[in-house]
Amino acid sequence: MRIACLGGGPAGLYFAISMKLHDPAHEIVVIERNRPDDTFGWGVVLSDETLDNLAANDAVSAARIREHFAYWDDIAVIHDGVKTVSTGHGFCGIGRRQLLLLLQARARELDIELRFESDIPEAAIDELRREFDLVLAADGLNSRTRQRYAEHFQPDIDVRACKFVWLSTHQTFNDAFTFIFEKTEHGWVWAHAYQFDADTATFIVECSEATWRAFGFGEMSQQASIAVCERIFARHLDGHALMSNANHIRGSAWINFPRVLCARWSFDNVVLMGDAAATAHFSIGSGTKLALESAIALADYLHSEPDMASAFDRYEEERRLEVLRLQSAARNSTEWFEQVERYLDLDPVQFNYSLLTRSQRISHENLRLRDPAWLESAERWFQAQAGNEGSARAPMFAPYRLRDMQLINRVVVSPMAQYKAVDGCPSDWHFVHYAERAKGGAGLVYTEMTCVSPAGRITPGCPGFYAPEHEAAWQRLCDFVHAETPAKLCAQIGHSGPKGSTQLGWQEMDAPLPEGNWPIMAASAVPWSARNQVPRAMDRADMERVRDEFVAAARMAERAGFDMLEVHAAHGYLLSSFITPLTNRRDDDYGGSLENRMRYPLEVIRAVRAAWPAHKPLSVRISANDWVGDEGVTPDEAVEIARLLQAVEVDIVDVSAGQTSTQAKPQYGRMFQTPFSDRIRNETGMATMAVGNIYQADHVNSILMAGRADLVCLARPHLADPYWTLHAAAGIQDGECEWPAPYRAGRDQLQRLAERGEGWV
Repeated sequence: MRIACLGGGPAGLYFAISMKLHDPAHEIVVIERNRPDDTFGWGVVLSDETLDNLAANDAVSAARIREHFAYWDDIAVIHDGVKTVSTGHGFCGIGRRQLLLLLQARARELDIELRFESDIPEAAIDELRREFDLVLAADGLNSRTRQRYAEHFQPDIDVRACKFVWLSTHQTFNDAFTFIFEKTEHGWVWAHAYQFDADTATFIVECSEATWRAFGFGEMSQQASIAVCERIFARHLDGHALMSNANHIRGSAWINFPRVLCARWSFDNVVLMGDAAATAHFSIGSGTKLALESAIALADYLHSEPDMASAFDRYEEERRLEVLRLQSAARNSTEWFEQVERYLDLDPVQFNYSLLTRSQRISHENLRLRDPAWLESAERWFQAQAGNEGSARAPMFAPYRLRDMQLINRVVVSPMAQYKAVDGCPSDWHFVHYAERAKGGAGLVYTEMTCVSPAGRITPGCPGFYAPEHEAAWQRLCDFVHAETPAKLCAQIGHSGPKGSTQLGWQEMDAPLPEGNWPIMAASAVPWSARNQVPRAMDRADMERVRDEFVAAARMAERAGFDMLEVHAAHGYLLSSFITPLTNRRDDDYGGSLENRMRYPLEVIRAVRAAWPAHKPLSVRISANDWVGDEGVTPDEAVEIARLLQAVEVDIVDVSAGQTSTQAKPQYGRMFQTPFSDRIRNETGMATMAVGNIYQADHVNSILMAGRADLVCLARPHLADPYWTLHAAAGIQDGECEWPAPYRAGRDQLQRLAERGEGWV
């Protein structure tokens, strides 16, 4: 093949090398617009895994690269005057310029033509396509090739919020990969610093756009900008200067990071690689890793697949998955830094943990493998904050107090509809279901949404708080749980609103009943879907009646013996129909602005708080994101909703999301709703509960330890395993959970199996 590689960075050079190793007969030219030793950036970071992949592909260049590596094992975080160091992280760095020179030398040995200072305008790319059998576009972040064929590649470019500048210094930071956070007269500025050769370290300076503007960095020359950075970080630089190698760039060299992802990576005989195809934020250090491993993969497929089109398809299919994984981690990391000022008031222990786990690639137990001593000290700190001085148990087993309610741990059984009530009365099914989960070790057990009136039921199988027999059935449960377990019980009360009079959950969710439908009402006459009833828009008399029904239900829950109460104001039910602008079309005092949309829900919540005993906590569940962009409730607005709830003495917010509209487009994933809890908790100071695809003890512990929530709710795991908490404790070898006395023999066997790394099956 005759191959042109556009771009002389790691992707272009290493692809050329890999192709020559497969078949020396290939004619390959690498075309680079800059000089051989020009490079924007300083050091790059690779993992041992990537080094092993390089060695398997080309032992010669891998050995040369390894000779120039700087290794370090620690991460240091300097925040609030405290330096926190954790170990076991295993990084290696090399100068980008050194890496390029090594790859250039290897390419020449393999008879690859290198053309430097050869600028290829967009129009000339068409000619290259005709001249060469294959054109590899590894022409970087601002790829002209990607732009030339944008209609085919369909690039999605998301310019991120923070400003950064890529510098270096002879202060080597040779003991750790170091993060430094400095508070200045214009806001917070932070640095990512790591050694990459014997006497030089990368020093990336980053800040918010507002801070960057306040300093006037955009109007400064590079040298003036560098001088300000030297002043900000003077006590960490120990007299060493900061340096830039971006002299070929006009202005101060500060940029916003663009996240690039293309819908397609190939067109005809052109294929994208490296930053031209996809970028991963520098805070997870994986851009060069992606480029080198993609080069290996494409070269392999071009020699294993029957034709070039098949090779491109396989390359894209298999590498895209890895890219998406890294981009997901990079997005989490990027957003953490963009929002870092939210966390800077955390204790240094919690701040360090939050930083280390920001991408979700490092979990709680993974940290234990890396640095068990530091993690144990962090767990002791967490337990001490919870009043459990001297304990080193995992965060999920820290006690928690809300008003006079004391929980033995932070695990919550989420409310999950059972659809087994008869005329609103909970049945033996409910008794067994909730009693089992209370015996299962969770600190707090929720009942499903219990409706305040017959017309407020979601389905005919939903339980209620509106008849004496309901109260008696719930009291039977409360009496058993309080007598036989340490668990506390929370009653969730709500009204179905526009989602009422629908089928049981295992029939057709949110679909109208085939017959026997009852009238429904909501904030406005907006149906849940075209198939559902059009609800009656509530008038003032309706509002007063429903408010009083909530109050009556709260009083019934108190008499039944519940320890905590939650008002359901999420998921498109009646109170939620007022909060979201998607369903609130009112033009009176209850529609329009957030203040107006919250007016009626707050009226109900105030009345419930007044009726509910002062010594017992009150929660409200909200949908923190309608998943429809600015047309619905956004995470920004959710913070303001939480502040309004705080003002009416709500103790904790149960932070869910979505289910308010059929238009919603949720972004699913592990712990996908936790960021909304994190934001509310750390911007308002209000206690929160996290919920949403949380299913491992690792998830629970990382959420709590990082300060993303105070309690963690698990739903489906508790449907599959009523004893999830006790089993999770055994899995992490926590022997302090109290099992019901008749079950202790089972506990002992489970713990023995866990110690041997075995399970039940």
